Amino acid sequence: MSTEHKKHYIVQPGGKLQGELRVPGDKSISHRSIMLGSLAEGVTHVSGFLEGEDALATLAAFRAMGVQIDGPKDGKVTIHGVGMHGLKVADKDIYLGNSGTSTRLLSGLLAGQNFATTLTGDKSLSGRPMRRVTDPLATMGAEIDSDDGKLPLTIKAGKQLTGITYTLPMASAQVKSSILLAGMYAKGKTTVIEPAPTRDHTERMLMGMGYAVEVNGDTISIEGGGKLTATSIDVPADISSATFFMVGAAIAEGSDITLTHVGINPTRIGVINILKLMGADITLSNEGITGGEPVADIRVRYAPLKGIQIPEDQVPLAIDEFPALFIAAACAEGTTILTGAEELRVKESDRIQAMADGLQILGIDAQPTADGIIITGGIIGSGEVESHDDHRIAMSFAIAGLQAGGTIQINDCANVATSFPDFVGLATKAGLAIDEFDV
Repeated sequence: MSTEHKKHYIVQPGGKLQGELRVPGDKSISHRSIMLGSLAEGVTHVSGFLEGEDALATLAAFRAMGVQIDGPKDGKVTIHGVGMHGLKVADKDIYLGNSGTSTRLLSGLLAGQNFATTLTGDKSLSGRPMRRVTDPLATMGAEIDSDDGKLPLTIKAGKQLTGITYTLPMASAQVKSSILLAGMYAKGKTTVIEPAPTRDHTERMLMGMGYAVEVNGDTISIEGGGKLTATSIDVPADISSATFFMVGAAIAEGSDITLTHVGINPTRIGVINILKLMGADITLSNEGITGGEPVADIRVRYAPLKGIQIPEDQVPLAIDEFPALFIAAACAEGTTILTGAEELRVKESDRIQAMADGLQILGIDAQPTADGIIITGGIIGSGEVESHDDHRIAMSFAIAGLQAGGTIQINDCANVATSFPDFVGLATKAGLAIDEFDV
């Protein structure tokens, strides 16, 4: 695995981003294409699949449960679906690496199977909270053993699930999806009520495969006992991966970059909305729909940014993009204030604290709060920062090099491969002076 050795980044100061890039496929959609394609009747063809370690962990899990999956090769995957009840018991524990999405969604999906499964992960994943999914699943009738709410999770066999109505305590697409996937195996109707909109890739893909989902404002319902029909899925480029280049172009004078075929699902475009509020020059073109998901080319040209109070209704729509947005805030004139983002403290790392620590090392006034951060724009210096094995922290500090006064070293970057396998290559092509070295 990538975490067996240390990989560090060295970023030289300055530069600008230019040209046209296509970033890797959307991680959320790649996960779900494997999961739902495996449970479908027929053969599902996927293009644009993200060949990062997280999505490959999901693929390996379904192979271990008896699903024939061809590929991936050049982003193409062929899944020979086994139907809703065709999965088989794996011959050993299922290892999911660093992937929280795999773990939380699989917990719901596996709760309705007639065999037991144990899910394990790496050190980072093993420290992340899982009660947010195991508690509502237990209410449905699932029996899941854990290590005090953390991995390993053992999902017991053959439990009859019953539909529930569950109000999410905090906006989380992973928890919502886990409950809906369990709901396919439950007796009666399962309903999830969201406190704020979160990414809706699960609902869109279920409907695209013929499974009825009722969406009424903040309420999503599903009846148990349906079936999925195989389809073709074209995975758009991941807006989370595109974000690093969007922010880089927004902060570096002379930048002009176009990111092609990016997913602009309305539940994911918080980063565009927030950057525009800060004064970024962003235009969309070639808008269309692929596989039920809206896509567009995103062009970003340098423009001076200003600090803002980030609207709380945008927080769930940009939850994964905040580390990069903190770099934008560090380069903006004035103060940026984020509230309502306590979810960031339980991601791959405590992203609020990790970013605040790194920004302070680089000379930026960044004050963490319980549910957010206050960043006063300034001049980014040089220094050595810790990524805490968090791919988004690593890539965010790499982009900061465009506006840095000196060299930035970022430690423990191996997990970038979970979401963006060739980040260094693509960033170099775009104009970032970045090198990686193994330790």
